[in-house]
Amino acid sequence: MAEEKKGFFKRLVSGLTKTRDNIVAGFDSIFNGYSSIDDDFYEELEETLVMGDIGINATNSILENLKATVKEQKIKEPSECRRVLIDSIKQQMHVDSTEYEFENRKSVILVIGVNGVGKTTSVGKLAGKLKDQGKRVILAAADTFRAAAGEQLTEWANRAGVEIIGGQSGADPASVIYDAVAAAKARNADVLLCDTAGRLHNKKNLMEELRKIYRILEREYPEAYLETLVVLDGTTGQNALVQARQFAEVANVNGIILTKLDGTAKGGIAVAIESELDIPVKYIGVGETIDDLQKFDADSFVNALFDQSDKSAASDM
Repeated sequence: MAEEKKGFFKRLVSGLTKTRDNIVAGFDSIFNGYSSIDDDFYEELEETLVMGDIGINATNSILENLKATVKEQKIKEPSECRRVLIDSIKQQMHVDSTEYEFENRKSVILVIGVNGVGKTTSVGKLAGKLKDQGKRVILAAADTFRAAAGEQLTEWANRAGVEIIGGQSGADPASVIYDAVAAAKARNADVLLCDTAGRLHNKKNLMEELRKIYRILEREYPEAYLETLVVLDGTTGQNALVQARQFAEVANVNGIILTKLDGTAKGGIAVAIESELDIPVKYIGVGETIDDLQKFDADSFVNALFDQSDKSAASDM
């Protein structure tokens, strides 16, 4: 497992290259370009953080923390601020609850997200990961709104070697969930993983659809633990934060899957999401293969962003 994590850390480092060029290169030129720590120094740092999609609130907190530490430790050299800044960013990403409760008991995972963010692919990859952990997984193809979603998910189900309960295009998503619950109970599945449609432009419909799904799960499968994950596209930067906020208004969101972090300069959005919404990023995707979806670890992420050797790569995951 440590080996797999080591390999993923390397992919993360290379996947965050554009974000690193966008943010860290800016930091380094500030740390090396200033001879004293003054207002201009902080102003440039602030601009780099905001431009790096780290978000206004998170940026303010990071800088407040940095200023307090500089004062407390009587730091005089701008170059010494690098370490403090990295620690401040890690602190900002600390979220109270990041448990993967669904790994430990009979569960339903509801995956929501707008089309095009990599939702169906993430569901498929997650099914593969859970199956590899020895779990009996059933997929529910409840995104009946997008014609190709069912076919795509069937492909992933075959690849992962798990069973799929599908709905015809245009079928009622709640009825697919109903059938899938019956199958999960009959086959004593550990995890029922549901791919659902996410149409934020019509929030009222989405709310009603989710409410119906939640009602069915409460009524038909009360013994199962329910986890709701939102899939966001890392390349959309601040827009992903807006989406996360909107989904959190209509659903009880327990966590985020952040996809497409490879090849984007907007990886800083992971900091903003954790800091501003207090919802943990639980998985990140940095590529196409099934192994490119991994549990998110804030310290590793920040280390990879600053291209530091990963201290925690050998620890558990």
